[in-house]
Amino acid sequence: MHSFDKAYWEEHWDQASPLGGSTPANPYVLAQTHDLPRGRALDAGCGTGAEALALAADGWQVTGADISAAALAVAAERTHEADLSGSVTWLEADLTHWTPTDRWDLVMTNYAHPAMPQLAFYDHIANWVAPGGTLLIVGHLHEPAPAPHTGSGTSPAEHGHHPPHEATVTLADIIAGFDAGLWTVDAGETHTRSMGGHGMQLQDVVVRATRRSAV
Repeated sequence: MHSFDKAYWEEHWDQASPLGGSTPANPYVLAQTHDLPRGRALDAGCGTGAEALALAADGWQVTGADISAAALAVAAERTHEADLSGSVTWLEADLTHWTPTDRWDLVMTNYAHPAMPQLAFYDHIANWVAPGGTLLIVGHLHEPAPAPHTGSGTSPAEHGHHPPHEATVTLADIIAGFDAGLWTVDAGETHTRSMGGHGMQLQDVVVRATRRSAV
């Protein structure tokens, strides 16, 4: 068991394969945003920037925020290689405590695991969506952690470690967190896809919601 704190993520990205920075964007990010009017977007927990750069290439003005300086260094290199420097801003921030004054037309999070319960994190970042804007959650569905022990797990998606119980959520969990008076849930889906040459199966949960303008 481990906590998704800054030390964890810095170690993770320091040890990641050099090819980790070339990971393609999650396909459901562009699928869920292609019909939205382009504007200002925030990728909350952007990692090495795959989704932020995909959104920038698709016409968004993007801020990518992450707790890991190592991940953001790779993201900055990818931005230069993609010639998107004018469309993306990278920001190092602990999103569990960050209270930005800005609001965005799109707030997106993809596979982000903070050092706080997952559902509380989604509720936290929802505050950053402008009236009429969109919150897009793409999460990784995985098995809950077993009883506490001193060893580590073997889940490839979690890099050899079991996530905390608070990081395990379901589609129903996420949708239930939206106040119907403030939000319209536009999409709620689960998908299974293959990732990498070894046929690793990933299970994704995708939720898109619009903040009502009169709030």
